[in-house]
Amino acid sequence: MRRELIEDFFSREIVFRGVERELNVLSCGEVGKVVSVIGPRRVGKTWYFYSLIGKLSNPMYVNFEDIAFRNIEVEDFFNIIKIFTELKYNPKSILLDEIQVLRGWSVLVRSLHDRGYRVFITGSSSKLLPMEISTELRGRTMSYILLPFSFREFLKAKGGVVDVHTFEGRGVILRFLKEFLLYGSYPEVVLSLDKDRILREYFNEIFYRDFVERHGIKSIEFGRFLFEFSFQNFSREISLRKIRDYFGKRVSDTTLYDYVDKLQETLNIFFVERFSESIYKRRSWPRKIYVCDTGISRIIRLSEDMGRLMENSVFLELLRKRNYDPLIEIYYWRDVRGEVDFIVKSGLDVRELIQVTYASSRDEIDAGEIKSLVKIGELLNCRNLIIITWDYEDKLKLDNNVINLIPMWKWLIKPLKE
Repeated sequence: MRRELIEDFFSREIVFRGVERELNVLSCGEVGKVVSVIGPRRVGKTWYFYSLIGKLSNPMYVNFEDIAFRNIEVEDFFNIIKIFTELKYNPKSILLDEIQVLRGWSVLVRSLHDRGYRVFITGSSSKLLPMEISTELRGRTMSYILLPFSFREFLKAKGGVVDVHTFEGRGVILRFLKEFLLYGSYPEVVLSLDKDRILREYFNEIFYRDFVERHGIKSIEFGRFLFEFSFQNFSREISLRKIRDYFGKRVSDTTLYDYVDKLQETLNIFFVERFSESIYKRRSWPRKIYVCDTGISRIIRLSEDMGRLMENSVFLELLRKRNYDPLIEIYYWRDVRGEVDFIVKSGLDVRELIQVTYASSRDEIDAGEIKSLVKIGELLNCRNLIIITWDYEDKLKLDNNVINLIPMWKWLIKPLKE
């Protein structure tokens, strides 16, 4: 441990520059818990920590990837706190970035927490998994997911408020929405002109670092196929049999299940279950695939399917809502009675049913989607029925049911907490 390097690190001024993120762990978390911020790589977790520093009482920030903290041991950390206190003040809040670099990190976090410090941790998704955090910290933590920019954050990055009450303003927001869907919303990509080059780098980095290296993938051929297949088939229902058939070569059930689980652990791919009252049926396949960012899928997708891009973005917005309501569960419905894109539960209650369609007028909406929404809504005793469209707004009254048709841009700019 070299004191001069540590002093140099703590002498640097940390200035937050960028878009203020919506996630507010200070208002939605319990003060007595360790706060862990998880998410895919490149979504801005370090910058998010920078934004917290100015809001906390007597904060101390440590990035374990900095040379100042290379090769330190857990027992060294309290000497580091001593150095910080000599230079600045007694820390009350400690932010630990890239915590996975420190061997035995959970021992340190538990020790700091037990001593009364307010502790915040984050780390690379390739090295630190949500399940590992929960297991290691044994009930002491509350986890929040940070994803690429929401559409609200995207608009902030593009310059702020758009007047949607004018024809010009509506045109601008629809243009921004199309860019948001086609290129995604990684912070660096949103602000860059060379979007495709960055997305290609991210795509390869996720595959090799988050999937292959992190999980010790032995069959690179099948791993690559599964990775590309998942990004290519976002917003589609897939079965394990279909994956095996498309691969065209023998792969064991053990390998197939194992690789699917490991792919989901990267937080770049999500497999959503069909809704069922039976736990066994819910846990079985087929499932629907969604990806953490619609832009990164352009590296591998074969067509510009706006309907699927819209549906994936709706899923991500629902996922963000879990930060404020951890009881939210997201499913889809598909059987002989119809199909519904999203069944949203909170606890025992089915909160809303959502269909997503690339429609700009009433006659572009498939009658089957409306019929399914009403039928499944009655079956699940849910009256909150929504169809998210491209740019069409209306209310449909069918018997005793009211379906709210809302443009996607309008749905996406609504606050997460209402």
